[in-house]
Formats: sequence, C-alpha cells, structure tokens
Amino acid sequence: MLLVIDVGNTTITIGLFEGDRLHATWRIATDHERLADEYAVIILGLLEIQGVQAKDIDDAALVSVVPDLVPVFEALFQRHLGVTPLVVGTGTRTGVRILYDSPRDVGADRIADVVAAVQRYGPPPLIIVDLGTALVFDAVSKEGDYLGGALAPGIHIAAEALSERAAKLYPVELTRPPSAIGKNTVSALQSGLLFGYVGLIEGMVARFKEELGGSAKVVGTGGWADIIGRETKVFDEVDPDLTLHGVRLIFESNKE
Repeated sequence: MLLVIDVGNTTITIGLFEGDRLHATWRIATDHERLADEYAVIILGLLEIQGVQAKDIDDAALVSVVPDLVPVFEALFQRHLGVTPLVVGTGTRTGVRILYDSPRDVGADRIADVVAAVQRYGPPPLIIVDLGTALVFDAVSKEGDYLGGALAPGIHIAAEALSERAAKLYPVELTRPPSAIGKNTVSALQSGLLFGYVGLIEGMVARFKEELGGSAKVVGTGGWADIIGRETKVFDEVDPDLTLHGVRLIFESNKE
C-alpha cells in the first residue's frame, strides 16, 4: 500500500492507496508544534481503524506547503513505518513544463493538481480551482504546460479577517443563507462570503477561459469545493482528493 500525505497550512490530508484506487482518506488539523511521534499516534490509529498495520505500508509520498513539517513527516515515515518517502518538491520529475517566471515559486501541490487533472479529466486546456487556505486558480495550456494562475485569500481566511477587524462582526457558520439579501447579520455575512466567493470564482474562471482561447474544462478541488460547487455550475468536475491522486501519479513515474 502507498500512503500519501498532503500537508497544507490548515489541514493535513492523508490518503491510502491500493494500486490506483484510493482506499481511504482522512483530514486532520495542521499543528506546527506537533512532533513526529505525536503525528504517528494519530496516523497509525487512523490506519488501524481501516484494519491496516504499519507493516502493510510499502511506500510513502509527501507534499507540503509547510517546510518546517517536512522533516517531521520524514522522521515519522522512517521511524514508525520503515519507509523513506518521496518528497515532491523542486527537482522532482513531474512531466509538467512550468512556464512561470520563477518555476521554483510554484507550490509542489499545485503541480500535483495539474498532473492529476490532466490524467483524470484531460485533455487540456484546463483550469484548476483549489479552495483551501488560499483560493488558487491554475491554468494549463492545450499542450499540457503549466502557465500560471491567480491567488486570493481563502473563504475561511476572509471570514476570520472580518470578525477580527470589525468590532461588531463575529464568526458565523459558513453555510448557505436563506437568500442573497440577508435579513440579519448572520445571514448577511453568510451571503457575502458564500455567494461573494461564487461570484469571484465565476468571474476569474471567465477571464481565464478568455485568455486560454476557448473552452477549458474546470476542475474544483480543496476543502471548500463541495460547498461552493453546490452553488455554481462553473465546475465541470469536483474532486476534493485531486492533490492526493497527483502525488500518487508523480510517485509512480519517479519509481519507474
């Protein structure tokens, strides 16, 4: 079995693969202070729920946007699972040509998304919208090259900023309000955040499609993709586990 871990700023996503089949996924909070042994207790416990033991893990792969946690998870894999992980990052062979001014600045998770989107939902051109801590738009040319993208604060970051910077506003549950016109502060905040981000995404996708020169398939991913996807038809596909599949594909190509 292959264990894949995607370390994000807010959430760590864990995927267990049997061949190309995603057998199980889990999501835990990112904690910068947690040690390798502490993460091991959590992950080994999750595996045990699925009836999987450490000895069943043959290989591992890791992608992280939190550099400080890379050695933590490398130690976890080696000490508790007995495997040395492939760490997807600068220099890893992905098969994607990166046409960015500074290719090293592109997050490895974004390239993993490109690899998975082309393989699972191609042919390109493609637009990938990742709704996580940041709202990330990525463009893939018809030749399969990574062209670049756009970055904005994620919906949860925007919600936190409002409650922290405005004295009379407070945190609300990010669920669908009864209507776009809020009748109270809670529904007004929910409307502005949820429907506001739908409008942002639809507008950015329209601009990307125009610059890509036609009809590009749009793939939504990330923790908020399902919620936003219920409010718009802009996504052709919604795949919350896109990054995990991309890391698996990169692992397999490097293993070969």
